Amino acid sequence: MALRIVADTARLLGAARLVPIASAHVDGCLYHGDSGTLFAERLVEGGGAVAVATTLNVGALDLMHAGRVRLEPQRAAMARRMMDAYLRLGCRPTWTCAPYQAGHRPALGQHVAWGESNAVAFCNSVLGARTERYGDFLDICAALSGRAPESGLHLDDNRRAAFEVDASALARPLVEEEAFWPVLGAWLGSVAAGRVAAFTGLPRGIDEDRLKAMGAAAASTGAVGLFHVAGVTPEEPRLAPGHEARDRLSTVRLRPGEPVDAVAVGSPHFSLAEFRRLFALLAGRRLAIPFYVCTGRHTLAEIEAAGLSSTLAESGLTVVADTCIVVTPILPADDGLLLTNSGKFAHYTRPNTGFDVLYGSLADCAETAVAGRLVREEALWR
Repeated sequence: MALRIVADTARLLGAARLVPIASAHVDGCLYHGDSGTLFAERLVEGGGAVAVATTLNVGALDLMHAGRVRLEPQRAAMARRMMDAYLRLGCRPTWTCAPYQAGHRPALGQHVAWGESNAVAFCNSVLGARTERYGDFLDICAALSGRAPESGLHLDDNRRAAFEVDASALARPLVEEEAFWPVLGAWLGSVAAGRVAAFTGLPRGIDEDRLKAMGAAAASTGAVGLFHVAGVTPEEPRLAPGHEARDRLSTVRLRPGEPVDAVAVGSPHFSLAEFRRLFALLAGRRLAIPFYVCTGRHTLAEIEAAGLSSTLAESGLTVVADTCIVVTPILPADDGLLLTNSGKFAHYTRPNTGFDVLYGSLADCAETAVAGRLVREEALWR
């Protein structure tokens, strides 16, 4: 059951395979309701046992100080049953959100499955091990199966920095103040939007408690699972090449030469200047696949006034006016592969039309439409 849950999650995430993990840290042992207790007990009843070293996040009870937690008796009993179930699964009773302080310190580059937001940020950033931000119950399923989806921060490309933060102008007394680091983390969480940041210009002697505080605030205020600090954290804070940001506008990855079903441009609507550029790129060549251009009736009037009506008619382009291909049925089928130079089309095409989408330049669109297969310039994006 645990492996099936991990595998189904991997499919949902688009992972190509599962990756073996060296350890796990389970956040799902905190009581939020009876379903969590019953799930853990189901794993016990099925003979479940963790396949890797597994620590436990905070529970709902202070087992060292009886009566300190003010839970009503029924909820306290269910919380205790949950904690006991995780122990029977073979987990270590660490009951901490900082397992890295309890000796759980995976090596640089090791794949693990950790829950708890600050622990994930610390594991990835400070230790250089690799984990995604695993949620409750998926973490214990990974621990039992010894596998995790090979996606997200398990992959090299996703660990590169998407932007750089130059902190060299910050006053040194401020940087040395402990209260600064949670503030820096909170700022990072508010601006990162899940992206990986690389900090430069910070002092090299930053201790783990400051990095812990920074990561905890960043993970609490935003979807931060990894950050780099040049000269401090173990991974080289290389900035991601431009093509990785570009590829996030596509729902599939194709190699040049593979077939494409259609091309669409014009969201927002194509302008007269864009038509001129497209005509020049096509240079009168015959199109091998449908090429849709969405535009406004005012632009069509401008084309006529500019004496370009015959050029448009002879181009083979399919003009769509007053509407566009992602808001009403226009594409010739319910699925296929569309190439576009529009970030807006890239976002809406798949959910609205059923077509997968590839992003490219206007030149890529023209060359692909003529060839009937993907032609895309990669060199510029490196």
